[in-house]
Amino acid sequence: MSRVGKTLITVPAGVSVEFENGNVKVSGPNATLEQTIKSPITVKVEDGTVKVERGNDSNQARALHGLYNRLIQNMIKGVKEGWTRTLILNGVGYKAAMKGEGLLLNLGMSHPSEIKAENGIKFKVLTPQEIAALNLGKDGIGQVIQVSGASREQVGSVASKIRDLRPVEPYHMYGIRYSDERVIRKESKSGAKGKKK
Repeated sequence: MSRVGKTLITVPAGVSVEFENGNVKVSGPNATLEQTIKSPITVKVEDGTVKVERGNDSNQARALHGLYNRLIQNMIKGVKEGWTRTLILNGVGYKAAMKGEGLLLNLGMSHPSEIKAENGIKFKVLTPQEIAALNLGKDGIGQVIQVSGASREQVGSVASKIRDLRPVEPYHMYGIRYSDERVIRKESKSGAKGKKK
């Protein structure tokens, strides 16, 4: 991870990065994010770049060096462009609809599941035209929802909770899966193929 940690991070226009008292603060058009930096890692911000440095070559320092470099890159992208996770719902009667800022999901259960939007998270139910533009294929595509936000960690966590409501099954592709998730489809189960004489 040390080679990753040595990578210089370029700060784009409209984004500011500050490091003070062991805390990195990244501000941009979409949001402001903060990250605590553990010793012996330090961060230098100068001439429109961010450099992550480690105080020693211990295994922990080397691991944290690369980790914090990537976290800061993710924060910069998040406050500038945002992060999005796309989920596919497929199944008989599976439906998604907006309820205020949150989501209302019908997933074949006796009652709908309501997902409330956390602070910094936005949901969107895509139209058929928007789904077609994503080129997701034709196999097991029902409704598609997107989870967006500035924090990659938060977006991933919320998307994971939604997916866990109905993990996809491999026979009919019913359930919820990520748009980039590879599901190996299995043949339908059949009865005995032959009878003993």
